[in-house]
Amino acid sequence: MQNLKYPKGAVLWFTGLSGAGKTTLAQSVSSELILRRYNPYILDGDELRRGLSADLGFTEDDRIEHNRRVAEVAKLMAGAGVIVIVALISPYRRDRSRARNIITEGGHPFFEIFVNTPLAICESRDVKGHYKRARANQITDFTGIHSPYEEPLFPDLAVHPEKESITESTSLILKAIFPSLPPR
Repeated sequence: MQNLKYPKGAVLWFTGLSGAGKTTLAQSVSSELILRRYNPYILDGDELRRGLSADLGFTEDDRIEHNRRVAEVAKLMAGAGVIVIVALISPYRRDRSRARNIITEGGHPFFEIFVNTPLAICESRDVKGHYKRARANQITDFTGIHSPYEEPLFPDLAVHPEKESITESTSLILKAIFPSLPPR
């Protein structure tokens, strides 16, 4: 497969609260790119914490290091011509800015995509029970409850899954980042 617009790869960095829909949206975007003969790969925060960052917790310092590691891996993969789709809470603006710098200094495009889902909706989805346990103080340092989530001030794109279907959000992303994308 060949990336027509981004032959050296690119990074799409999905940020938002737990339960915002980052992974679901990343999978949808990835599927659409594959249908169009692009070469995408998803780096999912939950999966990375079971491997690459298994030695890290959820303190502020650990989150900073986790984000740095993910950015470095994404840069390497983009260098191999992959469209890297990162689905990561990445709660701090400075860490997302740092990720952007790591990627762009490597010569690759970086797109910050804010999956803007309100906390109440994320809590209502709570498939993993994290919010319930955080509210009961069984989990500490939980983003959005005990730890801050700093919304992007100037994301490259914001989608609103509570107002848009996955198909609509996917289409917005593809049109914004890949404007000359051929139809499937």
